[in-house]
Amino acid sequence: MIEYAMSFYKYHVFFCTNQRQAGEACCANFNARKVRDHAKQRIKELALDGPGKVRINLAGCLGRCDKGPVLVIYPEGVWYTYVDTEDVDDIIEQHLQQGRIVERLLID
Repeated sequence: MIEYAMSFYKYHVFFCTNQRQAGEACCANFNARKVRDHAKQRIKELALDGPGKVRINLAGCLGRCDKGPVLVIYPEGVWYTYVDTEDVDDIIEQHLQQGRIVERLLID
């Protein structure tokens, strides 16, 4: 039997930053990279980064362009959309700090 260790990070957050051809829906059209950079900086400011804490990563296409822009948080597999950095700040505060789902940004 294989035993698995606990995840290296408590939360692993992936921001889709995919750029599609002109005119096609994609997260890059919503400044996803800039918003991801904001999240990464905010996590550092709050001293939430590092092993056992939070990791913010870029991702290519996550296949949810119709819901975009999107991010997903593991290990729960919770998917969010957002409009701006204020929405991402809410996700950081409520989900990553308090362990609560941000219902208004949740996508199925």
